[in-house]
Amino acid sequence: MTWKQHREKLLKDPEVRKALKESELEFQIAKSIIEARLKRGLTQKELSKRLNTKQSVISRLETIKTTPTLTFLKRLARVLDVSLRVELGV
Repeated sequence: MTWKQHREKLLKDPEVRKALKESELEFQIAKSIIEARLKRGLTQKELSKRLNTKQSVISRLETIKTTPTLTFLKRLARVLDVSLRVELGV
């Protein structure tokens, strides 16, 4: 079975669809952090040093095992030289 077939099978389950929808924001945050870090050619360890934190913190953020605070996201944006936007849709 290919990943695509497996994914389609999983998405038929309403509980799986619900869980995915509920974690979408966390996934987008992690994806944005990874993309910004890689665009600058930084390893997790290098980014953690710039943030004065541990590499494990970056790992937990990127694997969605923790949710960053707004204060941490501001620091991260400053270190990566990116803008930080928060949108509340209607």
